[in-house]
Amino acid sequence: MRSVTGSDDTTPRHDRVERHPTPGPRNSLAHWTTARHPLRVAINYVVVWLVRISPSLRLKRWLLRRIGVTVGDGVSWGLEATPDVFWPDLITVRADAIVGYDATILCHEFLQDEYRTGEVVVGERAMIGAGAIILPGVEIGEDARIAANSLVTRDVPPDTTVAGVPARSMSDDSDGDGNGNEPAAA
Repeated sequence: MRSVTGSDDTTPRHDRVERHPTPGPRNSLAHWTTARHPLRVAINYVVVWLVRISPSLRLKRWLLRRIGVTVGDGVSWGLEATPDVFWPDLITVRADAIVGYDATILCHEFLQDEYRTGEVVVGERAMIGAGAIILPGVEIGEDARIAANSLVTRDVPPDTTVAGVPARSMSDDSDGDGNGNEPAAA
């Protein structure tokens, strides 16, 4: 995993995403079939649907690996959590990380004149709270914690808690949420 320090002098996620111009007058989503083969997306969608509803963590890890997600040992993937359907192969979730209920990991952004793709890396023992959204190109460090319903637009340094929209460090609070409790993960 690339180094993540969380300071403003690190490489911003926008510098790590790859830009893909799209032809024609319509927005880039109108051209999605030139970005990814429709059959590949359809297969990914069915597998993602199974991952979202399966209660078995072992089955979830196996299914995620089938569509290209790099999944470490002991990863816990919550119910209704969603990996990117177009580019799941750009997701790495390291050992013992938790992806909470209804969290979303995106590796693409369809815009007006281009679409962008970027790898998302979740470090060992990191926790992504329920309903959180991780944007393309973001790196989450080891033992980092993402509070529920947060929008992660920047890298999260190791052993840091972030919360909010957009997610910001909770460094003033040693326990993570102001109440002495860890953020909800699953």
